[in-house]
Amino acid sequence: WSFKLSYYNEYKSYLSVSKMGRMHTPGKGISQSALPYKRSVPTWQKLTSEEIKETIYKLSKKGLTPSQIGVILRDSHGVAQVKAITGTKILRILKAKGLSSKIPEDLYHLIKKAVAIRKHLEKNRQDKDSKYRLILVESRIHKLARYYKTKSVLPPNWKYESATASALVA
Repeated sequence: WSFKLSYYNEYKSYLSVSKMGRMHTPGKGISQSALPYKRSVPTWQKLTSEEIKETIYKLSKKGLTPSQIGVILRDSHGVAQVKAITGTKILRILKAKGLSSKIPEDLYHLIKKAVAIRKHLEKNRQDKDSKYRLILVESRIHKLARYYKTKSVLPPNWKYESATASALVA
């Protein structure tokens, strides 16, 4: 029994050392998808690089985000990995064409979540849990915005303001 316990503690310490924790939850998040080892174009792939790029441009003009474009290409067109065929990622293809959004997708979705929580709090002022969750979401927004400013994705004077946030998401 003591052997099993020590083995478990060793495994537990491995998890805590190897993976970074989530920001506002206790989870370590060790689950992830496994990409194929072989990075060449599959033999069954019929679409060429140019056809895929044209499809990406068309879907982007409809207003879809890069992750939504990837899901559509995977499910409808049988493209497992765009990077394996085109050599570049979807967002980089869109940036080269000038079709990428002004704010990054993950930041956009956090702002959208904060706007939804604020709208909920206007109707339900007594909801203390939502008020707390709004604080957590907005702290994630500020942290991500700080990161994107250092990487020059956002302009240095960009600032999240709750009053103008609904205009960013609309």
